Amino acid sequence: MMPDHAHLLVEGECAHSDLKRFVKSAEQRSGGLYARSEHQPLWQSGYYERVLREGDDARALARYVVNNPVGAGLVQSPADYPFIGSDQWTLAELLESVV
Repeated sequence: MMPDHAHLLVEGECAHSDLKRFVKSAEQRSGGLYARSEHQPLWQSGYYERVLREGDDARALARYVVNNPVGAGLVQSPADYPFIGSDQWTLAELLESVV
């Protein structure tokens, strides 16, 4: 999560997985909690997605996501960013993928 946006790399687990429904649910849950504590909305409307196709390199996209806070000048190293993580790859594997 960046100060003004979030990067997520998600994978549908079945043929009828629904990205729009997933995003709506995630925004509602996190935005509702945030709005109750901060008394302001968390999310703006809309989002941008890029669908990976068979043969696309998910690790290359993960590398971009992991490096994003460095490119934004928030940290010197991806390991310093507190919101880095994955349930697919270990932190060491994510950091190994950074060139």
